[in-house]
Amino acid sequence: MPAYGKVDGAFFEEYIYPHLGAEREEVRLGPQHGVDFGVIELDERSLVVATDPISMLPELGFERAGRFAFEVVCADVAVSGLPPAYLSLNFTLPPSVTDAEFATFWRAFDHEVNDVGASIVAGHTARYEGCSYPWVGGATVMGVGSADDIVRPDGARPGDSLVLTTGPAVEAVGLLTTLFGDEMDLPEETLETARERLDDARAVRDALAAAAAGPVTAMHDVTEGGLRGALCEMAASTDVRFEVERERVPMRPGVEAVCEYLDIDPWAATSAGTLLLAVDAGRVEPVLDALDARGTTAALVGSVAEGAGAYVDGERVEPPDGDPSWDVYAEYAE
Repeated sequence: MPAYGKVDGAFFEEYIYPHLGAEREEVRLGPQHGVDFGVIELDERSLVVATDPISMLPELGFERAGRFAFEVVCADVAVSGLPPAYLSLNFTLPPSVTDAEFATFWRAFDHEVNDVGASIVAGHTARYEGCSYPWVGGATVMGVGSADDIVRPDGARPGDSLVLTTGPAVEAVGLLTTLFGDEMDLPEETLETARERLDDARAVRDALAAAAAGPVTAMHDVTEGGLRGALCEMAASTDVRFEVERERVPMRPGVEAVCEYLDIDPWAATSAGTLLLAVDAGRVEPVLDALDARGTTAALVGSVAEGAGAYVDGERVEPPDGDPSWDVYAEYAE
């Protein structure tokens, strides 16, 4: 298991997967390593469920932090193609957070939830000694809809096209320069550009727009392990071969300079806000147009073929051992 970040596939298979409670026939998709959500069948409709940690980063300003937290916790349901409908939230806050700070965070979070038509239906909020920023709780998010409308993570088919939004490492670069940029020996212009990358972390509405314009056959948000991890996880989930051309992959301003300075591989670093999509080859342009209408960078980066594994410029790639951005965070946080 990596020292920081999500557990790897080997840990999941040995310790978690064998112990998932009772088997219930209405569970159509249960926990799998690298799969963003579960699916429960409820008569003629299906419930999509995902759980993620809630982050609160005072350095972003509490309003911006609230918007960012919404994107992180709701993306895993949005990649199913169903909009988030219900949220249950648990806040275990550090004693130092003030009422006014939490209120600012909460109003921003609520604004985003309301904008996508979701409701907050349950929760728990408290301050506890021993709790600290940035991880201040957890969220369970649910979407409801027809099983036919769900974009499954293992739905990619030979002949599909691969589309990538935004590009690698936007979350890692945006967060690290916002939190620790004053300690980095980089030009101020580079740092300001890199900090803007947090504004690219808006996968929820991008996922819904792409699904509506599709058909999108599979979708995955590029979080811990970065683009390399997402390619490997998504290809493995359905036993197909992903073929990607490196020069087609978009790279947002500031990302390469900061990753080079920090000596991290941008393709291995977390990038909430980036989506990897398998799209019916005949519907790529409508999907790209829908994303462009939202102001989102997106590109056709490759294709799905018979076989297995993920390949970049003809060479097979493997998932990273861990996400390098967590090591950088830990080093600067000390």
